[in-house]
Amino acid sequence: MSPKNVIFKKTCKDKSVGVFMGKRDFVDRVDSVDPVDGVVLIDPEALAGRKVFVTLSCIFRYGRDDMDVIGIAFRRELYLSTRQVYPPLQDRDKAVHTKVQAKLLRKLGNNAYPFFFEVTGAANQSRPYCRARRKPEICFSFQFPDNLPCSVALQPGPHDVGKQCAVEFEIKAFSAESQDAKVRKRSTVKLMIRKVQYAPDMQGAPPSVETTKDFVMSDKPLHVKVALDKQLYYHGETIHAHVNITNNSNKNIKNVVLSVDQVATVVLYSNDSYVKCVDIEDSGDSVSAGATLQKVYKLLPLLANNRERRGIALDGKLKHEDTNLASSSIVKEGVLKEVLGIMVSYKVMVKLIIGGMMGSSEVGLEVPFTLMHPKPEAVKESEMEDELVFQEFKRSYLKGIMGAGEDDDEEGNVSGGDDMAPKEK
Repeated sequence: MSPKNVIFKKTCKDKSVGVFMGKRDFVDRVDSVDPVDGVVLIDPEALAGRKVFVTLSCIFRYGRDDMDVIGIAFRRELYLSTRQVYPPLQDRDKAVHTKVQAKLLRKLGNNAYPFFFEVTGAANQSRPYCRARRKPEICFSFQFPDNLPCSVALQPGPHDVGKQCAVEFEIKAFSAESQDAKVRKRSTVKLMIRKVQYAPDMQGAPPSVETTKDFVMSDKPLHVKVALDKQLYYHGETIHAHVNITNNSNKNIKNVVLSVDQVATVVLYSNDSYVKCVDIEDSGDSVSAGATLQKVYKLLPLLANNRERRGIALDGKLKHEDTNLASSSIVKEGVLKEVLGIMVSYKVMVKLIIGGMMGSSEVGLEVPFTLMHPKPEAVKESEMEDELVFQEFKRSYLKGIMGAGEDDDEEGNVSGGDDMAPKEK
């Protein structure tokens, strides 16, 4: 069966404004980022003369909002862009729109207005991604920096309350008398989106690290080499670590312990690094003096084995959906890392526990690697069906699902039901 055109829909409580988007994941390709586009459907009677605005924001949250009692902001807006969508400020006869918007506009009718946020490094260059159509409507092309961080969240503990430390992106549509006027909760709808990265097309060279350790009272050294079978791994893929130990010393290796460590560095405000072991292999292997060991160890880092561990970095989560361990961060050359929120990297750690008369000691090696999702296969336009499938977001859908309470925290983040549902034509 051909893929359906799934459309995500949310409507505010007073039914004056609804947001329709063809996707919620937007890909950062390092040198460019997917444009953010959608359609706003209005009810002129419910608006009662108010205007309609759409904003795209990037928020970094590193503490609960209710902790802000001494003047310290625990929520920072990294980016905010707001434009008036209705009444339109441009000539409606010079409409521009994407292919998904074209289908939505034909289905939703004359009360639908497209919005468009284009991510580019150019400061003041307008590059509309468009096609002409017969009916008059308006589209905005918004520019914002391509050096914003990807969606990442630190996993809260089992008993933590409030919103987690995270980098989040949000589309908000609201009706008000003016952009600066007080916004009513009932007239606001919010839709969380994600900025994600996929694995690059080219693999790097398989990483390897080796070291030689000399000991007092030993004529010959200990030599250790660790190599991975490749540099880039996909989430859910087993990592093969090739360990080669040549123990020419007079020391005995009592144990070989391997682990996958995730390093999450909060670079925006403190540059704190959180190192979390996300998989471990306590082999119990020993290597006596004068002996050798060649062995391939298998490691599998998965969120499923770390769901109760506080502080592990996860890929951005869309409320009611599951997620995975955060992907490795790929940074565009020349971008200041200090503005990237949370940077994530991975390494395989190998520790040799060495016994002796004076107690135990360790020899450790670190082998960095990349952990990401593969690029999804592109769907050809010829394979897409004309039918639009609308996926509504209602609190009733989320009852009993972990994280549903978070959705309730977002003001106006509910569906208005079928009153603003598109009519079949």
